[in-house]
Amino acid sequence: MNEGTTHHHTLVVLVENKAGVLARVAGLFARRGFNIESLAVAPTDDERFSRITIVVDAHTAPLEQIVKQLNKLINVVKISELADAESVLSELLVATVSATAVERSQVIELVDVYQGKILGVGHAALTVSLNDRPDRIDDFEELLRPFGIIELQRTGRVALPRLDHTGPRLRAVNGGS
Repeated sequence: MNEGTTHHHTLVVLVENKAGVLARVAGLFARRGFNIESLAVAPTDDERFSRITIVVDAHTAPLEQIVKQLNKLINVVKISELADAESVLSELLVATVSATAVERSQVIELVDVYQGKILGVGHAALTVSLNDRPDRIDDFEELLRPFGIIELQRTGRVALPRLDHTGPRLRAVNGGS
């Protein structure tokens, strides 16, 4: 996924937290031939609801049609599209990377530069993680590839609207009397 050019829609779908809801949402996308690039789901702070973050290929799925179809599902409460510029996006990558004794310091340095974590150390491999914006995850993954990725798992993106910083400002307080 290339963040520089928007060829996707990021949808946040609030649904009732009931059995089978995710299967119905995924089934809708499959029946319509919409390609899901990323899917993340978890309960919200209100146990009655779950939040599904779906990243959909914009070329295969016109936004209006997706929203119209999702709204037909009985357990869907609210649908929001989040533009990248107006949202906070995050993704988690966990990877086991080949690392000889000579390469180990290079992998550790790369993890440090990206502010990731070393999760495990073996004789010939390291398990690392990074939680960051999807574009930085992409860059990190590409830089790990030359070492040899043994296993890799990405969570898919999660997103929330960016906070509004245009509210009232604190008034200046003078130090003197």
